[in-house]
Amino acid sequence: MIMEKKSIQLRKFFKTNYTGWLFNLPLGIGLLVFTFIPVICSFVYSFMWKYDGFTFDAWNFKNYIQMFTADWDEVSRSFLNTVLYAIISIPLGLITSYFLALLVNTGLKGVKAFRVLYYLPVTIPAVVGGLLWKDMFGQTYGIFNRILGVVGISPFPFFSNAKTSLFSVFVMNLWSVGGGMILWLSAFKNIDKQYYEAVQIEGGGRWAGFLHITIPMSTPMIFYNVIMSTIGSLQYNGTLTFAPNDGRGWDDSLYMYAVKIYQDAIKSGNIGYGSALAWVFLIVIALITVILFKTSKWVFYGEEA
Repeated sequence: MIMEKKSIQLRKFFKTNYTGWLFNLPLGIGLLVFTFIPVICSFVYSFMWKYDGFTFDAWNFKNYIQMFTADWDEVSRSFLNTVLYAIISIPLGLITSYFLALLVNTGLKGVKAFRVLYYLPVTIPAVVGGLLWKDMFGQTYGIFNRILGVVGISPFPFFSNAKTSLFSVFVMNLWSVGGGMILWLSAFKNIDKQYYEAVQIEGGGRWAGFLHITIPMSTPMIFYNVIMSTIGSLQYNGTLTFAPNDGRGWDDSLYMYAVKIYQDAIKSGNIGYGSALAWVFLIVIALITVILFKTSKWVFYGEEA
């Protein structure tokens, strides 16, 4: 009797909500086929020693053991490069996009055109952007070095030297700060103007409004951007499109952890080992994310006021 009642309720639920389920069906199929199944498969592959997509030697933990023994030098080098890249690129991207948003968050005539111009580079695919910057930073025929040659300055090595490679990546990434600018603008637009009027009544100026209103009211977006930037930076593999030595850069200066996963899993065909690398990295990113959430007491939400 109870089972029959639940069955009737379930049929009634689907009958009244079938339109919504039909609209969500393509998304559900996409998530199942392209996300959930690959995730489960990669977890299984990580325990297959020398799995190349067709054969494997045995079910064991050898892939994980290899990471911390025979391959530790390469793993640690790529991980440290990734951490260094994240430590510098995250605050650099957040600060530049934040102040760019402040710059265009005005009522000046024509400012909307500048917002569009700053955002346009974000619409360029990452691979295309990487190839574009590879040409612009070229040692001999790059656009920037040609300009330097015109004014009598020696060519800058950019990606051609291990000491300048990472710096060049940071400069290149400023090309896409327009994406963060849009998020900051949405946060600024949600700040009630009455707060700024209250500051003016109390005798405060623009600087006081920025310190006591804009920054505190932007902390939810700051926290969101920190989380997303951290996850994105740690998974960075853009060097595959422009860096020499198969994306590793000279002297492995641009050898990121995600690049190592690609080279082991795809280029070398060792899918099992690449899957193990990915799962260990997933745990690391998850731990960092948990720590960020645990230390987020500085975030101010409107309902707390």
